[in-house]
Amino acid sequence: MRMSAYTLLAFSLFLLFWFTPLRITAQQAQPETLVIEGGTLIDGNGGAPVRDALIIIRGNRIETVSRKGQVSYPTGARVLQADGKFIVPGLQDSHCHYQWWMGELMLNHGVMRVALTGAGDLGLALREAIDRGKVLGPRLFLQAGTIRSAVSPRLTPVGGARQYTPEQAREVVRRALEVRPANTNLMRGVSFEVYKAAVEVAHEAGYPVVAQPIGPTVYAKEAILAGVDILEHAAGVGYSIVKDPAKWKGFGEVEVHSIDPTPFADMDETKAREFIRLAVGRNVYLEPDLIVLGRGFHKNRDKYELENYHLYNDFRLAYVPEDRRMKELRAPREYDTLKILDPAAWEYRKMAYENMVRFMKMYHDAGGKILAGTDTSSWTVPGIGLHQELHILVEEVGLTPMEAILTATRNPAEAWRVLDQMGTIESGKLADLFIVDADPLQNIDNLKEVEWVIKDGKLVELGYHPWFDVPFKSSYHDASDVLEALQERMERGIRHRSGLTDEGPVWSFGAPTPGIASISPSMVTEGDATFALTLKGVNFIQKSLVYLERTPLPTQWVSPTELKATVDERLVRGVGTYEIKVKNLDFYAQQPQWGGTTSPPRRLLVNFRY
Repeated sequence: MRMSAYTLLAFSLFLLFWFTPLRITAQQAQPETLVIEGGTLIDGNGGAPVRDALIIIRGNRIETVSRKGQVSYPTGARVLQADGKFIVPGLQDSHCHYQWWMGELMLNHGVMRVALTGAGDLGLALREAIDRGKVLGPRLFLQAGTIRSAVSPRLTPVGGARQYTPEQAREVVRRALEVRPANTNLMRGVSFEVYKAAVEVAHEAGYPVVAQPIGPTVYAKEAILAGVDILEHAAGVGYSIVKDPAKWKGFGEVEVHSIDPTPFADMDETKAREFIRLAVGRNVYLEPDLIVLGRGFHKNRDKYELENYHLYNDFRLAYVPEDRRMKELRAPREYDTLKILDPAAWEYRKMAYENMVRFMKMYHDAGGKILAGTDTSSWTVPGIGLHQELHILVEEVGLTPMEAILTATRNPAEAWRVLDQMGTIESGKLADLFIVDADPLQNIDNLKEVEWVIKDGKLVELGYHPWFDVPFKSSYHDASDVLEALQERMERGIRHRSGLTDEGPVWSFGAPTPGIASISPSMVTEGDATFALTLKGVNFIQKSLVYLERTPLPTQWVSPTELKATVDERLVRGVGTYEIKVKNLDFYAQQPQWGGTTSPPRRLLVNFRY
């Protein structure tokens, strides 16, 4: 049967509109190609720089590393002319407590990976959002399965004393592996047997172990013997090499001792050399955070302070939380302004820091690997703080600029067992690199002269934007020490009304401030229906009321340590973090010395629906 002209025309148009979208889709599916032409390549392996480099990036991978004129590249590729410039792998800050507002600060300084980020809901949501391009920021190496005792030995940890058995430690690490962490973590207050058990499980799964061993039985030497891979803050090293351990009884009782270099003042040279042989022989990485441990004693303290003030004077960074900004700016003058060290103690601590610097050079010269880190956000400005650490490694420790670059590129990738994916500029690896205008091998500060940043194969828009925002936020501290103190208060049951301080039932005259230990669920997905929220904590009373932001929720009192509330779906429609608080609405519960009647907040996270 013959087709009419109109039928044939209609059929042809159908075919045209049917196949045209397929052709467009196929074209769009082709990964974008980026070419860096010219420039001197410092590939992160420590070898001689390569002049007139040619790098082809397809999608998020480095496809080719060659020389100009040796290979052709695809027509239509975007070309960056890098003649006269220097190409460097993306940097890693190996000790960062990452917060939502750090993204621009990190990437503008070439920092494309950060380690030791917590693996709670916030860390998991941020990692996924960054990886999927929803949020701007560096790659996050999440740390799950942290094992430690109470923040202070004088407090009872919420949920009971954390006296881990080896089998409990193994179970903590096994559960942590479910979230694909970068490493597991061991800290103060647990035994050698617990260290060893946790290390065994992590290593079986192929993950490194980061430790902060500051006693009371496990310090750096014992941690190394248990098999840990990375010592953050180089914690416990000073204690392990002191002349007289009895003199340092009690050192490590509080968390701040992890950033206290004072034991290095009592360094025994023979013990130091023996420790170095042990650590180098077991391929242990030291992450010293010299920008933190030496605050106030750096040779170039004024230079670092000026850099920090100049950076934070940029009005476009107004989104940085004021408490963090002030904490970081004050850090170099902490011992000057707070008067916490008398002149003799100041000199003693200065000597300790100088000994620590000398020890790091001994360690490096013996073949030990050093990792550059900053412990931001506590003591240093994100991004630029890592450059200051590199400057210290060159100017004070005595590393060459090339050796310092390795502490923030190849070394951490090797330590975290991802060198096959990142850390150097080689074919097949993730395309994380940046290009600077001057030679960093002549002056390590030239790493700050950033021209282009390429992360995951894409050019990053440099500069700061006052509107920069991230939907997932948290405060820096989760107030765990406050919560532990509140629980201690409840368990003692001290009465407080009209000056009474004798022992008695905790509910005699109300309760101190409520505290939230956990909420469940702590993360939901946008579009979820109305759900029940369970709060566990301390000091809940029958007149406790749960609030989401400023909205009171229908609340049911279950016990002094548990509440249930109902969250209407209309209250959490948008992606973001929402404050959850508990208020005790009983007049007699108002005890200002405990902070009033409102708990410190917890945060409910509403994640993207992918």
